[in-house]
Amino acid sequence: MSIDNHQHLEGEMTPLQRELLLELRKNSARAVMLHQTISEKLGLNATDHKCLDFLMNSGPVTAGKLAELTGLTTGAVTNVIDRLEQAGYIMRDKDPNDRRRVVVKPVREGVNSISPLFESVLQRTLQIMAQYDERQTSVILDFLKQCNDMSLEEMNKLK
Repeated sequence: MSIDNHQHLEGEMTPLQRELLLELRKNSARAVMLHQTISEKLGLNATDHKCLDFLMNSGPVTAGKLAELTGLTTGAVTNVIDRLEQAGYIMRDKDPNDRRRVVVKPVREGVNSISPLFESVLQRTLQIMAQYDERQTSVILDFLKQCNDMSLEEMNKLK
């Protein structure tokens, strides 16, 4: 999209929508920077750290499933898995349902070392969330789910 097209689209927005778009961009950039800072403390890169986060939420998965969850290519995920295993954050194991397949899963000790870095973020996020009633929270949740789906779709288009 050219700068002119971008400005044209922004010109069609209400002031509130423009402010929301600006804050979304700022939130995205700050989230990247926060996770880069945390990743450096862990001796990881940001992609490895976020893949580990997907693993912590999904439980044991195959490399293919992790690629699907993250939007990364299977080749990129294989490299991530290698680095995370070498750093002691995950392990490869036989799939209990199909012994020919391998699943990757977080190593409790490695994952437990990460949690303290997020304690403050979690507490402050819960405080922010407490300011909204159920209806407002539902709207925010729907918006974020749609944004997350859109991000994954856009990543897949770029592969």
